[in-house]
Amino acid sequence: MPIQPYLFFDGRCEEALEFYKKALGAEVLMLMRFKDSPEPPPPDKVAPGSEEKVMHACFRVGDSEVMASDGYCHGAPKFDGFTLSISAKDEAEADKMFNALSKGGQVQMPLGRTFFSPRFGMVQDPFGVGWMVIVPGEEQP
Repeated sequence: MPIQPYLFFDGRCEEALEFYKKALGAEVLMLMRFKDSPEPPPPDKVAPGSEEKVMHACFRVGDSEVMASDGYCHGAPKFDGFTLSISAKDEAEADKMFNALSKGGQVQMPLGRTFFSPRFGMVQDPFGVGWMVIVPGEEQP
C-alpha cells in the first residue's frame, strides 16, 4: 500500500507545479480547479474569488506521484514537520536538482560528500517545501 504526500500550497499550487516541471522535470497527471468541481466547496472553506485555483492535482517526479492543492487559498503555505527526499542517479544529477530547487529558496545544508553518500544536501524551495537531495551510497558489506 503506497503512501503519497499531499501538499497544500494555500493559493500557490499552479505556480509550484510550474516550478517543479522546470526544476525536476515533473509531469502533471491531473488538475482540477474549484470551478470544475461537481460539488462547490462550502462558502466559508475557500477564499472568495478562488474559482480558478487548484482544488486537486497530481504530479509525477521520477517514479513517485505527489498530490497537491491550493487548499483554503489564504496565501500562506506552511510546510512543517516533514521533508521530501529525492534520489539522484549520480552527482551531476544531484547538483542539477539541488541548484534548481534552491532558486528562490534557502539552502539548509550545502550539497556535499557525507559518510553515507557521495552527494547529499538539504534545501527549502521557494514555497517552503523541504527537500533532501541524495545520491545513494554503495551498500556496506
